[in-house]
Amino acid sequence: MKLRLVENLARLDVFRDRRAGIPEVILAEGKKPEWVARLLLEMVKERGRSMATRVEEECIQIIKEVIPSEYHIQVYGEARIVTVSEAGFEVTRTGGKVGLIAAGTADISVAEETRVTAEQMGCEVHYAYDAGIAGPHRVLGPLEEMLSKGVDVIVVVAGMDAVLPITVKGLVDLPVIGLPTSVGYGIAAKGIAPLLTMLQSCSPGLGVVNIDNGFGAGALAALIANRVARARAGKPET
Repeated sequence: MKLRLVENLARLDVFRDRRAGIPEVILAEGKKPEWVARLLLEMVKERGRSMATRVEEECIQIIKEVIPSEYHIQVYGEARIVTVSEAGFEVTRTGGKVGLIAAGTADISVAEETRVTAEQMGCEVHYAYDAGIAGPHRVLGPLEEMLSKGVDVIVVVAGMDAVLPITVKGLVDLPVIGLPTSVGYGIAAKGIAPLLTMLQSCSPGLGVVNIDNGFGAGALAALIANRVARARAGKPET
């Protein structure tokens, strides 16, 4: 359980992915941009890659200034994610397959955080956006395609009334992860109403993560899909 001590800034859990299946990821929100850049650099030196979430534009500029040119910086703007990697690094594909559906266009940024996270954990992500239940026929085609691709789990992102994940779970025999967003107004209460709707679901088999927690949903989905992929391939559990 190696820790990388970075002065008094952080104790980086360098091999978290080997222990818990999810890599150490730096949450940029609430941290000085210089700190985020420093932690990304220390982590990439240790493991060949690093990742930060909820990264704003000012922080991105500092990262580009601090990270040496020998490393590759990838910015996922809509997801607000930045990855840093050694030259030639490629994510190892696990065979895990994740389905991802966003109810509205306004939910895309949270959905993208989910997508990028799952992909960084080695999964293949099949996604469809603006498939909300106000037009129920919009979700049927994408859902059928995801099932034909053999997805192992589906993440459904929704704000407002958030009935889409409940509906999806009633149609599939897979675990569904509900991801409430803060999209909405009035009694939507910055995501509280969507969260409560999902928690009150009458469709068993629906799990729920916190409001706007795209990273958490992506990580959970990838954990499930990666475990299924290992079983599918007949690989022993580690």
